[in-house]
Amino acid sequence: MPSANLSRSETAARSAAITVRAYRVELDLSAAPDQTRDGFTTTTTVEFDATVERTWLDFIALSVESVTVNGTEVAVEYDGARLALAGLSETNIVVVRGTGAYSRSGEGLHRFLDPVDDQTYLYTQYEPADARRVFACFEQPDMKAPFTFAVTAPSGWQVMSNRPFAAIQDNGVLQNVAFSPTLPISTYITAIAAGPYHRVESSWARGALTIPLGIYCRASLARYLDADTVFEVTKQGLDFFAEHFDYPYPWGKYDQVFVPEYNLGAMENPGLVTFTEAYVFRGAATAAQYEGRANTILHEMAHMWFGDLVTMVWWDDLWLKESFADYMGALASSEATEWTDAWVAFANRRKAWAYLQDQLPTTHPIVADITDLEAAKLNFDGITYAKGASVLKQLVAYVGREEFFSGVRRYFRTHAFGNTTLDDLLTELSADSGRDLAGWARAWLRTTGVSTLTLENGAIVQTDPRPHRLAVGLYDFDATGDLVIRERVELDIVDARTTVTLAPAALRLLNDGDLTYAKVRLDVDSLATVESSLNRVTDPLARGLIWSALWNATRDGELDAERYLSMARAFAPGETNMALLTAVLANASFTVGHYLPEPARDRWRGAWLESCWATLHSSAPGSGAQLAWARAVAAAATVDARRAGDIRAILLGRAPEGLALDPDLRWALWTALAATGDAKVADLDAEAERDDTASGRTAHLRALAARPLAEVKAAAWDSALGDTTLTNDHLDATIDGFRAGGRRDLIARYDNDYFAALRAVWDQRSIEIARRIVVGLFPAADSLDGVDRWLNENADAPTSLRRLVVEQRDHLARELRVRGADII
Repeated sequence: MPSANLSRSETAARSAAITVRAYRVELDLSAAPDQTRDGFTTTTTVEFDATVERTWLDFIALSVESVTVNGTEVAVEYDGARLALAGLSETNIVVVRGTGAYSRSGEGLHRFLDPVDDQTYLYTQYEPADARRVFACFEQPDMKAPFTFAVTAPSGWQVMSNRPFAAIQDNGVLQNVAFSPTLPISTYITAIAAGPYHRVESSWARGALTIPLGIYCRASLARYLDADTVFEVTKQGLDFFAEHFDYPYPWGKYDQVFVPEYNLGAMENPGLVTFTEAYVFRGAATAAQYEGRANTILHEMAHMWFGDLVTMVWWDDLWLKESFADYMGALASSEATEWTDAWVAFANRRKAWAYLQDQLPTTHPIVADITDLEAAKLNFDGITYAKGASVLKQLVAYVGREEFFSGVRRYFRTHAFGNTTLDDLLTELSADSGRDLAGWARAWLRTTGVSTLTLENGAIVQTDPRPHRLAVGLYDFDATGDLVIRERVELDIVDARTTVTLAPAALRLLNDGDLTYAKVRLDVDSLATVESSLNRVTDPLARGLIWSALWNATRDGELDAERYLSMARAFAPGETNMALLTAVLANASFTVGHYLPEPARDRWRGAWLESCWATLHSSAPGSGAQLAWARAVAAAATVDARRAGDIRAILLGRAPEGLALDPDLRWALWTALAATGDAKVADLDAEAERDDTASGRTAHLRALAARPLAEVKAAAWDSALGDTTLTNDHLDATIDGFRAGGRRDLIARYDNDYFAALRAVWDQRSIEIARRIVVGLFPAADSLDGVDRWLNENADAPTSLRRLVVEQRDHLARELRVRGADII
């Protein structure tokens, strides 16, 4: 195993022998604006106790200049990832001085140059193990300690960390910012951000506790920042968690910074939460986007307790923080904010992620077996987040809400600033509920797979049997023609077949209310009702569950893809819940591109584009629906050129009434024209001049690579595989452009090259960049021969690489299976 890939066993041995007392980290970022400078000086002083004579610090750096152990400079013993320490005493002070590298991949200390004003911005992103790219440390979550950061940066910059600053010395050219020590935290949630960020301030108070609030973004995005809305959700969340957790917010301040070229949606660094800039909307945004941002804000806030205050021992129990944060984000959204339908989006979108992941051959239990860091990196997935949250929702119903929160409060008090495992949590939750949760944990946390529930001949039949608490909703038409619930039957099921007596109804909906984690099928009569009257179902959660059932049946090859598309075309135009509409539009587009045999695919490409075009023009001017359908037009037009002239007319100023042509929508439309050969380089260059921003430059790169020319695809391929200077965002744009338009006639020639390059990509690139290449360039072939050949010939490939390839193979196999299925 490469030395950078830490194993669970060796880190457990290290934490048993080493007790960390404190870190002091000094970073000299004064030369960061000089883009020719690759690195920065980093000096770490770490105090620790040891029961062994020898250990190591984790450090991935350009160089190590010196190491001092207990006042004596020692020879540097360093392999590029591990810094050996020998001659240790019972109590030790080690000082490491080195040169860290500025990142272009979003891992470690990322540096970004804003093309709008030529200003430099920095931020850190560490999870699961990239703090070692910035300072020498014991890089594992169970070795918590207080951190004191000191940063040298240009004058005029905002410099932020987890804690407020204690002192600033500024000579007009440079500033030295010393921060207050943190409380004990893990390395992966320490954070630094620096640059000429725009700042907005507020505060939140409850009783004697006052928390300063800050929101940051790049100066060139300041005019788009709706800080008041973000502060409103933040304060609502702090109120909610203060009431329900009954443990005062412990981190002193609550800053939120929107950062460029971010690999994630957000990261829960205590006191300095980082978010993707995609949440700073440069134009019109749908209600689903605002709801999604609110959910993310609250998800990260829940981590201040779940994950930051109490942290898992190792990544096996990653779910202890992510499942809880996902559940709490939806719960707080629905009960504390205007987004009272948050569970609708959760049921339809988040759980779809879980269902997809849980049907892969690489699925894993919620409590996973994570043997090393590479495995940990790939387990930030739909199982850990959405399935775990779904199961927690069921657990709350099982033990009782008050008993659940009582156990959670005791969990915080008992384990504050410490590390835990599953057993620690179950102990606290069992205490008040009086339930033995060991059996529940075995059934739900330590198993894999998703049950499918079907109503057959007076019984509920489930595959992969496990215990469920669920409801069956009986829906009938009322006097106005709406489908409304007439009766709701709740029951527990355990076995593969459970007899149930239900009255006749136009629609019988299994898992009504979304109480459990399971796919459901509609019986024949209910499917007929839905096919004619889905738009008459008034309850958005019920509609969400129906849309989910239809989508899962389509993915599983049990509902004909054209039948699904017909329902999407009939009922999506009337869908009023923006989260559901967004999901249906995405699923319909995916179905056209992936689940139809070629003749039907060509026919539906045009039919779906025409449906999107018609609904765009019939939607209320300025509405979120109008914007959603405009985006759907752009997506559909990348594979069908029949509306190219009309789209160009929109871009030249003849847009439907009320449609806001913000930069992102304009680029989506230009990319569609580029992909069908209806946009010239001059068109794209002109748009780039109009939007000479970071997002504009990324979109320009994507649109150029989308052009259907052999030489363009060749250049994009070479860039994605060979240009190591591409940022994470520019790599994604290059790959997206390469694949735009579904032109297998142009890119199938690279299938063999893809498989030939995999091992080198994995060995030579960071795991984040390698993952994007492996997943993004996987061939959409008409057979499994190529991938099966590679898997057979590369049995010794790194486990994490094989996992990614196996997952992509399974997606392709599903597509081929559904295309050829003989179904209803």
